[in-house]
Amino acid sequence: MNALIEAQEVPHYVVGGGPAGLTAALELTEAGHRVDVVEAGELVGGIARTEQYKGYRFDIGGHRFFTKVGEVDALWKRLMGKDFILVPRLSRIYYGGKYYAYPLKIGNTLTNLGAVESVRIGFSYLGSRIRPIRQEDTLDQWVSNRFGKRLFETFFKTYTEKVWGIPCTSIQADWAAQRIQNLSLMKAVKAAIFGDKDTTSLIEEFQYPRLGPGMMWERVRDLLRDMGSTVRMQTRCDAVHHDGAGRVLSVSECDAEGNVIQREVASLVNTMPLGRLVRALDPPAPDAVLAAASRLKYRDFLIVAVIVDEPDPFPDNWIYIHSPEVQVGRIQNFRSWSAEMVPDENRSCIGLEYFCHTGDGLWSASDAELIEQAKRELEVLGLVSPDNVVDGTVIRQPKAYPVYDENYKEAVDTIREYIETFDNLYSVGRNGMHRYNNQDHSMLTAMLAARNLMGESHDVWNVNVERSYHEEFVTSEKTTSSDAVEPTTLHDVAREAVTESEPSSQGVASGVSSSASPDGTVQETRPASRERALENA
Repeated sequence: MNALIEAQEVPHYVVGGGPAGLTAALELTEAGHRVDVVEAGELVGGIARTEQYKGYRFDIGGHRFFTKVGEVDALWKRLMGKDFILVPRLSRIYYGGKYYAYPLKIGNTLTNLGAVESVRIGFSYLGSRIRPIRQEDTLDQWVSNRFGKRLFETFFKTYTEKVWGIPCTSIQADWAAQRIQNLSLMKAVKAAIFGDKDTTSLIEEFQYPRLGPGMMWERVRDLLRDMGSTVRMQTRCDAVHHDGAGRVLSVSECDAEGNVIQREVASLVNTMPLGRLVRALDPPAPDAVLAAASRLKYRDFLIVAVIVDEPDPFPDNWIYIHSPEVQVGRIQNFRSWSAEMVPDENRSCIGLEYFCHTGDGLWSASDAELIEQAKRELEVLGLVSPDNVVDGTVIRQPKAYPVYDENYKEAVDTIREYIETFDNLYSVGRNGMHRYNNQDHSMLTAMLAARNLMGESHDVWNVNVERSYHEEFVTSEKTTSSDAVEPTTLHDVAREAVTESEPSSQGVASGVSSSASPDGTVQETRPASRERALENA
């Protein structure tokens, strides 16, 4: 079957039902446009989905809801309302047989390190300030300049190489600059002593949907359907047909039954891996662009969720496992995220996260083998007795993390330059941009792409580049008024962000333009279906 589907109103087409894809779809739908979302998996939310096993709910990778991007924060609160709970953060680092509080607690850290090692770390830090590495090309150079080489080797090196599967000398400094920018040893020590928690890595509480992050994206899916857009599951976009002159015309997709259908589209917002998008283009992309796509690499991931016959084996939200004697990278206690994630108050659900590559030993191991490994490693870490593990399941997630190796930047730049020649194609989100964005910035790229399709002009690639991640985005105090009305659409949220946020010196960098909605159609009255959907949310 290969038929061209035509409709009275050709829809905008969104590839992927994760945070970026659904945010773009909601932005367009609430502005009165028809949108067709396709998701290859069974659940919406992408890597921010919530899986379930015998009534136990668990995250794929753990998602704190904390942001200083005003328009994203406003959307989160509008969507979740009273279903957003405030969760105290408790996390630790396991290294050298000891647990270190994180954020740092001076007494705990100095006691665990000992006086001699603490002095050595101090002198190493002073050395990095006196004689810094002049050119910061790789992660080890970037971190050593800010923390000292000895602290880098103690707390950063082992865990980072466990996560990425390559030496820190092969990971580009861009990753650290994006993920932990504006954090230094002195800032961490200051936070430990004086309680200054303005850096995302140091915050001590965060918001969270009471049934996990998937609860938010399931709600967006339902909103979209109530407003007349479509969200179709287990449907894969295999080809993107264009006219060769910068305009996407149609797509070919494959559903769960193997039927291939070609659909006309008004535009395409992509969130599937950037390399896959390039290979899907028809006519094919230029050879240089295809070659760039082949150079993009990813790190895969799996989680072993075990059910433990005790309510609280440890109090942490999660623990980072730096020690090389076990393969697990991070461990979560899902009751510590929300008690409603666990249906039995006398039991707990513990998630062990393993970083791997598709086809390697971890990825290829059977579920039973992985559950047994998880039990052994929990015992080694002194967290849970194997006898108390009564059940478990395994979820594998391919292409979880875009790799920032020595080839990635040139490859992404080549692909970006070509994609930008299209006037109705945007690639957004973590995998769609091959950029290790957190959820909030993935959503922001989607918001701006949707607004571009409606007549605005934003450079989505500048999100999380010119506009810093959490540390440098400053918001002004909100004014209170008895006449204040809660925003009801994404465009209302954007307009409030213009007046309530102090923008940076560049309009694009602040995520909004000086004119929030130059296209009059954006500000049109919401249709009744949209009102009903909001009431039912």
